Parts: sequence; C-alpha cells; structure tokens
Amino acid sequence: MRILIGNHIDPSIRERGDMRAWTQRLLWFARPGDLLILCCEPDAAFVDHALAHTGVKREELTVLAAPAGAWGERLLDPASLTVPAFVEQVRAALAPAGADAVSEVFALWPSAAVARLADALGVADRLPGAAFFGQGGGEIGNSKANFRALAAAAGVPILPGRVCRSVSEAVDATGALLEHSASGAVVVKQAHNGAGVGNQLLVREPETAVDHVGARHLHHLAPGPDGIAAYWAERWPWASGEGRWPVVVEEFAPGAEAVYSEHYAADTGTRATEMGRLRYVGRRLSHQVVPLDGVTEQVRAALLDGGAQLAEAYRAMGYRGYLSADALVLPGGAVVFTEVNAQVSGSLHIYRSIAHGIVDIAAAPPRQVVEYHVPPTWAVPSFAAFLAALDELGLMYDPAARTGVIVSMPALPLSPGAPVQFVFCLAYDPAEGHAGVFDRLDARFASVSAGTYDASQHVGTGAVSFSS
Repeated sequence: MRILIGNHIDPSIRERGDMRAWTQRLLWFARPGDLLILCCEPDAAFVDHALAHTGVKREELTVLAAPAGAWGERLLDPASLTVPAFVEQVRAALAPAGADAVSEVFALWPSAAVARLADALGVADRLPGAAFFGQGGGEIGNSKANFRALAAAAGVPILPGRVCRSVSEAVDATGALLEHSASGAVVVKQAHNGAGVGNQLLVREPETAVDHVGARHLHHLAPGPDGIAAYWAERWPWASGEGRWPVVVEEFAPGAEAVYSEHYAADTGTRATEMGRLRYVGRRLSHQVVPLDGVTEQVRAALLDGGAQLAEAYRAMGYRGYLSADALVLPGGAVVFTEVNAQVSGSLHIYRSIAHGIVDIAAAPPRQVVEYHVPPTWAVPSFAAFLAALDELGLMYDPAARTGVIVSMPALPLSPGAPVQFVFCLAYDPAEGHAGVFDRLDARFASVSAGTYDASQHVGTGAVSFSS
C-alpha cells in the first residue's frame, strides 16, 4: 500500500486559490490498494473517467478527505494532516497490517507537514527525502533564486541576471541588464510561482514580440532611469511577496522555445524520466507535448546533460523525488536553463501515467501526447458537456487506435455559473499532428471574445490586471 497526498505548495510560501481540481490529478498515480488523501471528496465523474483509463477499480482505493482547515475544501491545509483525529483515521485505514503495509509516501508537494504525518505514522523512512523536507526543504528546492545559485555552482548555462534582495539592487540589476541587452527587455521573476504567472516582462519598445513568452504580466517601461525606479517602487511588494523572498531579474531571450528535462533523484543517484516542450500563446501556457520532438541531437544532448547535472545538484542538497529542469532553446540552438521545479510537476501525469502508461507511446505505430489548457476564449459549461462533445465529434480516446482525448483533471467552475477550467490530453499520430483535433474543439467551444480578458488574468472575466 502507498499513501498518496494531493496537496499543493504550502500557503505559507505562496497563497493559492481553489486547487480542488488540480490536486485530483493524484488519481492518475493511484494503484490498487493505495490510500489517497485529498482536500475534499473527489469529483465522482472524474474518478470514473480516470479509473476507466487506468484500469484501477474504485473499490480498490481508499480515499480520505483531510479535515477542512483555513481554506475549507479549496486547498489542503498542511496543518490538517497532523490533526490527531485525522492521524488516527489514517491509521485505521492502514489496518490490520498498520505501518508495515506502507511501501511509500508520495506527495504532490514536498511539504514539511507530509514529513510530520509520515513520522506520526511511523513511516518516515518510506518518504524519500523526509529529513530534508521536514526542515523546510520544499521551499529551498523550489526557489528560483536558489536555482540560480545552484545552477551556477553546477556549471549549467543560465541567462544573464541577478538575485535581488532590495529595491536598490533590483533597480541596479534592471538598468545594467537593459544597457547590455539587444532585446531591450528583462524578465522579473517571483521566487515562488509557476506557469509564467509569477513572471513580468519589462519592455522598452511596445512592438517587442512577446506572445510566445512565459511571462503572464507585461509592463512598458517609461524612458530612462526614472522609468526603472518608478517600476520597482510600485512592483517590489508584488515581486518579493511583500519583502519575504528575493527576486530574480533576468535577461529576456526573444524567439526562444521552452522545453524541459525531468529526472528522478534517489538515494543512489538520478535518472532521466522524460523531455518535453511547452508552448505559450498570448503569454499563457497553452499546451505541452511529450516526448520532445523537433530539436537537433545537439539540443537534446544539452538539455539532457544539463538537466542531469541539476538533478544531481539537487540530490546532493537532499532533495528526493521527481524534478523538472526547465530550459530555453535560443534561436541559435544554445540551451539555457531557467528554473527547477523540485516537486511533482504538471508534466508527470502526462508522460508517466497517460503517455507511457495508457497510450504506450513507445509502441508502434508512433504516438505523441499533448496536454492543452482550456483557452480563455472557450466557454465549457461542465465536465459532462465536454465529454458529450467528445462523443459527438468522435474524439473520445480509442484504445485500439491509441488516439483521442483523455480529460486530465476535473472540470470545475472557479465561481458559481462560471465556465469550467481544466486541462485535457490528446493522443495523436505525429504524422497528422494535433492541431486539427484542437481546431474542431475550438470551433465548438470558443465563444468568448479575446478582447474581454487580459493575459494577466487567470480566466477571461473581470480580474484585476497587473499590466501597464
């Protein structure tokens, strides 16, 4: 039996909203006999959908909802994991063999609270990296500022930039980078955020091409040093989390392609698990493709080697588990690394569970898998409506052909009456591509005008924009 925990980054590090749907991707990792811990009861329709593909029966799993904490059912409160009554509930679920039945503790986020739960249950030795995580290692391993120091020490190529711990340092770094940058732009990065949501692109020229960039926020700098100083006077609290974290200021690389190299760090060493590609549209993460294609062997080798060096650096620090080394392929073919996600990334379920486990992309004829985020121009009313459309259009996953759509997480509205937000995987023949299927779905669901939302917003309605 394994204990699987559907948590997310500790709210003490970064505030998160409603993560019920995102954390239920835990179902893709479940095997018969596993115990799953979530922030709420999982969506029944999604459970049926996911388990129908994995072959696991619902009665073969034990699912526990942790006590509702400060965030209700929207997010697993780390403190809920060690509430004495809940620890006893978990112990009861492990009976009759008790702790001896547990072979592994697996969490989406390497929280110190997970280490404390494992210790309370007497299974800390079955949580890889428990000692490191128990002392706050999850925050250490997932800081973009720490990444730059570790990458520099490992000799892995990174873009010119600085880690800043004050407004004055940020002003100096921005001015110095802009002075020597051919692009006339820099990227500001929060230490803790993901999918470009914590990045802001500072550009001098409004016509700078930015659509493909993984920086949700955009700012047009006023001329001269005064423009830089004015920006940081306004945005330092946002960038630094009200002064809690350092800030990365990095040279912008126009025309670069986003890729990643994932690895597993164990006590005995590291191993590569997969490489893939990320695509941004309108500065928002649109889709990712596995396995990686369309690159030269030199790029592939540089991505794999650099990722392995980073994985070893993180392993030596004490990290254990899956990690993703994110990188850019520059127009000239050079590979530079941008961050490490030392956690179960949003890619693991795509390649390990769906691409390799269900589609079997290594078999003949060849197949690839792309995962799309529902675009902000789509208005999908419900999970059932999306499945009905797949059935009507003949796009449901077909195990015989090894092509079609698999919904990767529950489709839940973030507010009453709002369109649902989710991600879905599409298995396809590489010779045919995936654009045609996406276009058919786009024709069905695209009903929101692109002019009604800003790229900085999470969804296409009414949120406050950070652009200026």
